[in-house]
Amino acid sequence: MKNKHPYHLVNPSPWPLSVSIALLSMAIAGVMIFHSFNKGIYFFLFSFVLVVLITGLWWRDLIREGTYLKNHTKAVISGLRLGFILFIISEIMFFFSFFWAYFHSSLSPNIEIGSQWPPYGFDVISLKLPIVNTIILLTSGATITLGHICLIQSKKERAIEALLVTLLLAVIFTAIQVYEYKNAPFSISDGIYGSVFYILTGFHGLHVIIGTIFIGIQLIRIIKNQLKNPNLMGFDFSSWYWHFVDVVWLLLFIIVYVYGGDIIH
Repeated sequence: MKNKHPYHLVNPSPWPLSVSIALLSMAIAGVMIFHSFNKGIYFFLFSFVLVVLITGLWWRDLIREGTYLKNHTKAVISGLRLGFILFIISEIMFFFSFFWAYFHSSLSPNIEIGSQWPPYGFDVISLKLPIVNTIILLTSGATITLGHICLIQSKKERAIEALLVTLLLAVIFTAIQVYEYKNAPFSISDGIYGSVFYILTGFHGLHVIIGTIFIGIQLIRIIKNQLKNPNLMGFDFSSWYWHFVDVVWLLLFIIVYVYGGDIIH
């Protein structure tokens, strides 16, 4: 019997509850690591692998629904786009809270940290690597846009090349940030400056990793001919997410590295 509505009523799925439990276990494992539990790191790695596995299975079902079963009608696509926009807005609020904490501490520094920002006697990170990372991330934003244009024009090979460059730049960005962390003159436990610095840059780095995986999946779908104009919803979402990551990094660079460094103060 043909549906009398344009919506897709999904079948019962185990993935939402499963991924929620896996994320909860990963959060608990993170707390265990912070409190120096001996087996905390193993529990965290197990939970992380579980999250990746379940998320992959969930995405697999979603791709099947849209690509092979043709369940993504115009109304469904409109709803998914609105849902992803709301997700991006929630991410904006997420980072806004941490920027609020940063400004709360930096605009009115307590006497305990010398009534100045950065705190008195505090060594901050040089701008050299952050500038390089800014160039890399902005370039990756340009290459993913180029890939989007190539897909619209049905130029599959060029789109693949553009996404490969984007992924390479994303991996280089993450590698540089890991190097920066290893050679930083302070840690997350070094007062309010260390706390807000690592919270902001660490969560941004996590979003870069998630975005890299997101783009990698779209690359595989392009190779398998699952993404063709005008059915580019998955690629659109990965592109939006990556541009969001770009904008957050620009704010991070200006506020944390430039304003929070020794150049202005």
